[in-house]
This record gives sequence, structure tokens and C-alpha cells, in this order.
Amino acid sequence: MAGNRRAGRPGGDPSPLRLIGVGVVLVGLVLGALRLLPGSPFESPAVALWGTNADPVARTGDSPDRSARTAPSPTPSPSPTLEPLPLRPTEVDLDAEGWWSWSLLDTRTGQLSGSDNMAETNTTASLIKAWIVADYLRRADAAGKTVSEAKLADATKIIRDSDNTRAEQFYRSIGGKASIQRLVSTCKLTDSGPAADGGWSRTNLSARDTARMGACIADGRAAGPEWTDWLIKEMKLVRGAGDFGIRKAFPAAEQKQIAIKNGWVDRTREQEIHVNCLAIGDGWTMGVMVRYPIALGYDYGMDNCQKVAEQLHAAAT
Repeated sequence: MAGNRRAGRPGGDPSPLRLIGVGVVLVGLVLGALRLLPGSPFESPAVALWGTNADPVARTGDSPDRSARTAPSPTPSPSPTLEPLPLRPTEVDLDAEGWWSWSLLDTRTGQLSGSDNMAETNTTASLIKAWIVADYLRRADAAGKTVSEAKLADATKIIRDSDNTRAEQFYRSIGGKASIQRLVSTCKLTDSGPAADGGWSRTNLSARDTARMGACIADGRAAGPEWTDWLIKEMKLVRGAGDFGIRKAFPAAEQKQIAIKNGWVDRTREQEIHVNCLAIGDGWTMGVMVRYPIALGYDYGMDNCQKVAEQLHAAAT
């Protein structure tokens, strides 16, 4: 009978609940597809690794070699150390009359040491002849002049034998006082200068400027590249009355490897004797200066110059 049929929607349309269910399924399928699509905002992290190295080290740009990260760092090489010098600064105890001063320069490092009064000056006497010869030779080479054998023989006499007459001739030929001014500027001295009367013997030099002048000779600034080796060789051959002082503190076998130039003079006007010592060794230069009452004689100052060096040598050995 017609009255027994269930009521239904016209045309057989599905119910709202069925439509909602179908919609949920479709949305789920779409989202799942989007998670598999590279570049999608819903992309799965696992999908992003397709075709790539999954190692997180590779993704950060670091080396994939894990052993490189765990290997110990190499031990740095130690800094090279300098050989100790045969002289070392120390507290010098010198029982001497008058005034004395000393300075030691490490020419490898530039370290300068000395007595508290190493900036005070003394008149150089013959010590300055090392500069006079150096200045003469450097200027001759700079001017393109050939130094004659006769002039070289004169220079040898000035250095080895401390010849005063030849030293005066050289000094005048290079401008006298102007030469000492070149010494100050060329060797970067801080305390020294020419004598008021312009004479070479009364040039004022401090102990530390004496060591600086020695370095200036050793590195070639004083005599220039052409004559430096020649000058140092001549200074190693100093003989006779001028062979005293700093290098006498060394064993005999080592003394001839040390270049020296000394000065000694009695100043009757001041009633003093002035004795000065310059030495140039391997990696070092040294200056010692003393002055004391004239009645004590030359040997007194020469011995005291040596005693200062002996104490520095003993401190090193």
C-alpha cells in the first residue's frame, strides 16, 4: 500500500551527513597529496630529503668527514729562541775613583741596557776614529770615487794604530764638525754631539750612544755596503797600545773575533784622564766610559773598562 513507503528526499539526493563525510575524505586526500609535493607549504621533512644526503652535517655545509672534527689539533711549533749572548746585563760593582758608565745593546732585538748614567757623555778621544774612517769611506763610495791604496793604508793606520795625524787629515777632509753631526743623524744618537771647538778628540758621546754607534757600524749604515766588512776587519786587528778593554774580558781564542776601537787621553785642563771603549761582537755592541784624576794614569782606566766587561761576561756564563 502506498501508505507503507518510507519518506525520502525528492530525486534521491544523499543526506547532509553523507555529503560531509565525502568532503572530509576528499580534503584528506588533497592534503596528503600536498605533503608529497616538493616545495608545497605542507611538504613533509622526510620528502625534503629525497635525492639529498640525509647527513645533517651536509645540510649545514660542514665537512662530512666526521674524523676531521674529532682529530686533535696539531701542537703549535715553539717560537725560535735566540742564542744567549756572551754578555748579560747585571749590577756592576766597580770600586773605582771618578766617573764611569756602560751600556750593552743586543743588536738582534734592539734591547739596550746599562748603568743608570749611561746617557751622560764623556769626551771620546780616539774612539771616534772608527766613525771618521767610516764616514770618509761611505762618502767616497756615494760620490763614485775610488779610494786609493795610499788612503786605505792611512785608514788602516788610523784604526789599528790610532794614528792622530792621519785622523786629523781625514776629519778635515769630511767637513770636521759636520761629520759628527752626520754621526748623530745617521746612527740616531740621542745624547751626543760635536765639541764646542769642533775638534774630533773632544766629541761628546754617551755610553749608550757608543753602543748605538757600534750597531751603526755593524749594520752598514756608517761605512756603507762597500766598506763595512773592511772596516770591521780592521777593527778586529787593533794592536799595540789601543788593544785593551772590553774584549780582554773574553778568552784569548775569542778576542780576535771582536772588533774594537778605544780612546784614551789626559785632559790637563780638567786634570782628568778619559778612557773609552767600544766593542762589536756577534749580535751585540758595548760601550764603557771612565774618567778619573789624572794622577792615576792610563792603566787605571783601561783596567776598569775591562772589569766592567768581565762582570757582564761572568753573568752570562
